[in-house]
Amino acid sequence: MQITEMLDSMGGIQSMARELGVSEAEAKTGAEALMPAIIGGFKKQAQPAGLEGLLNMVQGLGGSGLLDNVLAPQPTDVAQGNSVLGQIFGSQNVSRAVAQNAANSTGLDPGLLKKMLPMLAMLVGGFMARQSTTAQDVPADGGLGSLLGGLMGGGQTANSARSGSLASMLDLDGDGNPLDDIMGMAGKFLR
Repeated sequence: MQITEMLDSMGGIQSMARELGVSEAEAKTGAEALMPAIIGGFKKQAQPAGLEGLLNMVQGLGGSGLLDNVLAPQPTDVAQGNSVLGQIFGSQNVSRAVAQNAANSTGLDPGLLKKMLPMLAMLVGGFMARQSTTAQDVPADGGLGSLLGGLMGGGQTANSARSGSLASMLDLDGDGNPLDDIMGMAGKFLR
């Protein structure tokens, strides 16, 4: 199951659509376009710090409460989501580049996608935190490691999961992580 489908089944897509005043179809399209970069950012964080370091970061930013915040009927405190994005992307310019690239591929308004980014980051971070606490007896390499590895491809090979997707369009160097390419594009905006 793809991460977008999991979040949809939990009510995350519906909550975002309601809060942003868009259809569920638009929210799902936006989520699917933004998700590869968000997952790539989390994976990149897990590389130097390991899964335990990634989980500590997510717990420090709100843990499973991030997910609950988006799913709650009251407006989402996106400041928490912006903190998550700051950790996984490192720069607002990267967030802007991610939103613009998703807008180019979907036809959705970049402003809408910028509003979705922190909410999606909270949904994913909160979901990972919840999964890690419900599967504490599972070793990290079989639990959250599998989750992170499978989030992008849902059990398919990386190349087949990415073919035709935004991830394949953004993964310019073919290393399986579009985030490094997006960060390179954002660097060009700063010049």
